[in-house]
Amino acid sequence: MKKHFSIGLVILAVATLISCNKSGNGELTGAKGRGKWFEPTPYGMIFVHRGAFNLGPNDQDVTSSNTPSKTVSVDAFWMDDTEITNNEYRQFISWVRDSIARTMLSDQFPEFMITEDRKGNPVDPPRINWNEKLEWDNPDYAEALAGMFVPEAERFFKKKEIDARKLFYEYHWIDLKQAARRANRYNYDTQSYKGNVMDYKGEEKAIENRSSFIMRNQVPIYPDTLCWIRDFTFSYNEPWATRYFWHPGFDDYPVVGVAWEQAKAFCNWRTKLLNDYLSGRKEATLQDYRLPTEVEWEYAARGDKQLSMFPWGGYYTREKDGTFLANFKPLRGNYVEDGGMATMKVGSYDPNDFGLYDMAGNIAEWTSSAYDESAYQYINDFNPNFEYSAKLDDPPAMKRKVIRGGSWKDISSFLQVSTRSFEYQDTTKSYIGFRCVRSSFGNEF
Repeated sequence: MKKHFSIGLVILAVATLISCNKSGNGELTGAKGRGKWFEPTPYGMIFVHRGAFNLGPNDQDVTSSNTPSKTVSVDAFWMDDTEITNNEYRQFISWVRDSIARTMLSDQFPEFMITEDRKGNPVDPPRINWNEKLEWDNPDYAEALAGMFVPEAERFFKKKEIDARKLFYEYHWIDLKQAARRANRYNYDTQSYKGNVMDYKGEEKAIENRSSFIMRNQVPIYPDTLCWIRDFTFSYNEPWATRYFWHPGFDDYPVVGVAWEQAKAFCNWRTKLLNDYLSGRKEATLQDYRLPTEVEWEYAARGDKQLSMFPWGGYYTREKDGTFLANFKPLRGNYVEDGGMATMKVGSYDPNDFGLYDMAGNIAEWTSSAYDESAYQYINDFNPNFEYSAKLDDPPAMKRKVIRGGSWKDISSFLQVSTRSFEYQDTTKSYIGFRCVRSSFGNEF
């Protein structure tokens, strides 16, 4: 009798568990089928755990201008372990070039565009068919692709080349900052919005629906290779201008000559590249790449050291044996003393304690933050950032963006983790590049 009774209890318990699993048995159990969250390490990135530090100049910062210190806290994020290289940026250019070519060819050759899925359902909007082979020397394509090449009258020594001036990346994003304004909130009583949004051109329009918060931009993506000549008067830098970006010997060198808008466009493309790959996979979570904020950059550069002056934690730019610890301009212009002449291969020096390379020297790096001398006085202490999307007709002072890290042409004071400087978002320099970050969620370590 006891044996049958215990079996009955087991059956009842199993039935109860099954019932709870399906309906919650009237209890609050949460939505079902959510799956388990696991965030793999992104390729080429380092995890920077959340933390707090004292933001502000140190005693040796010559650019401090009496800026006060401030304790701030930063969420965890992933960061590229090195600056974006020439070869990585060329992948972006190749993708844009090929996407434009396939779009142009699709007018005469429909196979370059996907208009139906495997079940015969229409695809709206149509997608580029990357599986169709693109033959640049195919005579059948010559007429359709003629607009992508430099016109004959402009060719150097009659050489047929892709016209870099035709390479534009068009992208869209949701302006959450404008959507978050109280004046732009959705009115549930009238079932409509009241308020206005402004695009990057400075044009203001009334909010018609939630799609009004979608911003559009079109950015020329080719690096300004002539910055090597423009940046240095009375110098012979022509070999750097003609070889640096394309010669295979410079593949692993950091890309330069990239404006702030181009760096942002790269981040958007990198996001699209990954999310297009993940979109067809179960339980995949879409990701967003972006430029780091100024505070994220400094926190990462410190390498988990609260009082470090440089990313390596010491107070000097040399080892005990006199070896330099970064690529910069030592000894009043002896560029070669640290091992390089201008830029060097990424990762040529030891990383900081987070595992990040070149957080001092080699090239300065764009951040997403707008530059304001008094920003530390009013930014929040919770994921602080001051960001402003300058319009085309804004004065130059409103187009200043924070750059960090110092470069191969800077003296050692610019290598300090607390030193901040700026450059205008529409300018290109032979000593400024960037690296990407990605926010991290659910990681407690």
